[in-house]
Amino acid sequence: MALVINDRVKETSTTSGTGTLNLAGAVTGFVTFVAGIGDTNTTYYAIFEQGTANWEVGLGTVGGATPDTLARDTVISNSLGNTDKISFGGETADVFCTLPASKAVYLDASGDPVGAIANVVEDTTPQLGGNLDVNGQDIVSTSSADIDIIPNGTGDINLGADTVQVGDNDADATLTTQGTGDLILNTNNGTNAGNITLLDGANGNINLAPNGTGEIVVGAGDAAGDITTNGAYDLIVDTNGGTNAGSITLTNGANGAITLTPNGTGVVAVEGSMNPSVSSTGKTLVMGF
Repeated sequence: MALVINDRVKETSTTSGTGTLNLAGAVTGFVTFVAGIGDTNTTYYAIFEQGTANWEVGLGTVGGATPDTLARDTVISNSLGNTDKISFGGETADVFCTLPASKAVYLDASGDPVGAIANVVEDTTPQLGGNLDVNGQDIVSTSSADIDIIPNGTGDINLGADTVQVGDNDADATLTTQGTGDLILNTNNGTNAGNITLLDGANGNINLAPNGTGEIVVGAGDAAGDITTNGAYDLIVDTNGGTNAGSITLTNGANGAITLTPNGTGVVAVEGSMNPSVSSTGKTLVMGF
C-alpha cells in the first residue's frame, strides 16, 4: 500500500452517512480511483455534495471491489470546521483526488520554503537514505570545534583506504586514545599479528611484541638500520625490564665506551673463534679479569 497522488481522478457517489463511499464511475474526461490511484493504495481526496454546502478533504484508501470504494480514513478539514466525517445526505457528490494545502510544499513570495525545512541544520536528527557523496568537498567544523564520529555500542570506524593521512600540512600529528586506554597498533584486526602497545600512565612502556616466532627488524631491505637515543643519553640494552639482567651500554659522548656488563657471576661469552685485535686506527680492546 502506497500513498499516490495523480491528475484527473474524479468520480461521483450517492452514498449517505459517514462511512465508506461507493464510487459510481469516472466523470467524463477523468479516470477512476482504481485506474489513477490503484487498488489498496491511499490518496488525498475531496468530496463535495452537489446542491449543498457539505464538503470534506482527507486521506482515504481505494478499494477495487464491485463497486469500487473509497474509505475515508482521516479527515483533514471539512465544512464544519473540524476533523469529523461529514454525514452526507445521499445527493450526488463529486469525489476527486486533490493535494490538501496543509500537505503542500512550496516557495513563498520571498523564495523561502513552506512545509519543508529550509536548511539541514533545522533537522535535529537527520538520517541518510543512501551513501553520502561529498562531491569533492570537505567535512569541516567552525570555531575550532572537534569533528566527532561516534559509532553506536560496539561499532567501529572503518576507513576503507590504503593510506590514511593525519595532521595539518607540515605540522606534527598525534594519534591518541580518548581516555586512559592503551594505544595498540596491529594488523588484520589482531589476527596472527604482532603489535605495538603504548601503555597509558606515567612512565608507561612502549611494547613491541612480534607474533609467534616473528622478530623485530630494524632497517629496510639491505640498508643499515639505526637504534639511537633521542638526545644526549646512553643507550642500554637488557632483558626482563632490567631485573636480574646483564646489559650492553653504549655510552653517549665523544669517545664513548661500549660496556658489556654481565649480571652477578655471569660472563661475556663469545661463541666460535675469538681473535681480539687492534685496528690500524689505534683503538684498543680492553679485557678485564
